Amino acid sequence: MSDLPFTLDQLRILKAIAAEGSFKRAADSLYVSQPAVSLQVQNLERQLDVPLFDRGGRRAQLTEAGHLLLSYGEKILTLCQETCRAIEDLQNLQGGTLIVGASQTTGTYLLPRMIGMFRQKYPDVAVQLHVHSTRRTAWSVANGQIDLAIVGGEVPPELQESLNIHSYAEDELALILPVFHPFAKLETIQKEDLYKLQFIALDSQSTIRKVIDQVLSRCDIDTRRLKLEMELNSIEAIKNAVQSGLGAAFVSISAIEKELQMGILHRATIEGVVVKRMLSVIFNPNRYRSKAAEAFSEEILPQFATQPFLDVEPAQSVDAEEDTAASVESSEAISPAASNSTVR
Repeated sequence: MSDLPFTLDQLRILKAIAAEGSFKRAADSLYVSQPAVSLQVQNLERQLDVPLFDRGGRRAQLTEAGHLLLSYGEKILTLCQETCRAIEDLQNLQGGTLIVGASQTTGTYLLPRMIGMFRQKYPDVAVQLHVHSTRRTAWSVANGQIDLAIVGGEVPPELQESLNIHSYAEDELALILPVFHPFAKLETIQKEDLYKLQFIALDSQSTIRKVIDQVLSRCDIDTRRLKLEMELNSIEAIKNAVQSGLGAAFVSISAIEKELQMGILHRATIEGVVVKRMLSVIFNPNRYRSKAAEAFSEEILPQFATQPFLDVEPAQSVDAEEDTAASVESSEAISPAASNSTVR
């Protein structure tokens, strides 16, 4: 073929339809009319001489050819974005974009502080923060949609050899109590005291529940004897419930800094028991690394690291045993809707 049978706009439309599930919602997301979207799809199918969508159902379903074009189209669009960012970098951080990913608790409580410090130094750089599960975030890094990410869960095994994974910082999971609870007057509590508490926790399918149970079991605590008062799907809801006297909970220490300073929650110390997880920084060594990403990793990341944090050259996977014991996606179930935000 002397000319390409598709345009970048057509690839963007195809991607939007696949993501939204309908021509109308795709048109709305792209701020164009539905007839314009339909016409572009018809032209694309005519140029390729293959159908891209099954028209029988209520939802726009890709054909096999449609899935194939979408797969390559996403790669093409990602490379186009990388090209634009590389050109923007010629302005030496006088513009451009930094895209950072994070798992839920990290993205909610740690990354905003880091981004704030970065923006003070580089106010002309637009920063996007994508908050999703560890798995989804890792795949976004692998696909070049995110520059770097800080996660608390296990990176999918199929990505561990292709990504640079660095142990970054320990995050303690603290036991919190209402300030008026009798145990709040004690300097430390004993393991047996845990069986007297009513616990508030995330959904039983969340990773943090499983990891906390593993750690407590290794400390000779019978998790089956712990009394579960209620399950909630939000760290903020859990904190409010504990503050209201409804029970106790294990949460990331990074999530309760303000509450501890204000004296509205009590952090209890359990004798002989420390529950920790390891945060990791992940990069894709085979993708273009912008100057903004380099500045963030060299100037901001080291300020919060509790592990030796050098650079991103050697590809390292988190030790399997340590990852099983300590890595936690501390709020996979925080919210059913993941959040994206852009700071300019």
